[in-house]
Amino acid sequence: MDLITKGGPLMWLLLGCSIIAIAIFLERLFYFHRARIDVGDLMFGLRNLIKNKAYAEALSECAATPGPVARVIHSAIRRYSSPRSELKEIVQESGQLEVPKLEKHLAVLLTVAYIAPLIGLLGSVLGLVDTFVQINAVGGFATVSEISQGVYEALITSAAGLMVAIPAFVFYSHLRAYAKNIMHDMESAGIEIVNAICDFRNAPTDIISIRPDSKEDAAEENG
Repeated sequence: MDLITKGGPLMWLLLGCSIIAIAIFLERLFYFHRARIDVGDLMFGLRNLIKNKAYAEALSECAATPGPVARVIHSAIRRYSSPRSELKEIVQESGQLEVPKLEKHLAVLLTVAYIAPLIGLLGSVLGLVDTFVQINAVGGFATVSEISQGVYEALITSAAGLMVAIPAFVFYSHLRAYAKNIMHDMESAGIEIVNAICDFRNAPTDIISIRPDSKEDAAEENG
């Protein structure tokens, strides 16, 4: 609290920026934790259901799975009878709708990382100006101790700005990488579900029928 008082009013602005950065990081981290799923296990189960034409069960499985990946897959299974080209467009459009949700508030976090050092620099400049104004008010005479004290108080905001900006940029980089991983999962899952629907759409069922391949085989069976 003493440093905030010595740093001037801009220290409160930096404190607000730090609170915003921490709040966004925790909220996004919780969201990504819920959104991240094991795509391999989900697709393995869905492929078996689609292979057996159990589309209703596949839709229920997607609806019960949280996250954008499951929603993209769900949009494709709902239109399983559509042509391949239309299914690709459905998956692409669904994925594009999920991207803003993944990138929500990340721009604010990046803005905090960019402006925090500038706010700190502004505070230092204003502090130095105030120091020299006070020196000039006493006739231009000041001890080294008084000057160093003024410079110290002026530089507090610069240090505080960097202390806010560095973690904020680290938070942004981490969350951005997390979002890209989920986008990659959406893309790969979308391609895989379209291929599965189209490959199994006209595939024979698991019921095996044995038919004679020739007249001789038929004669042997009747014989």
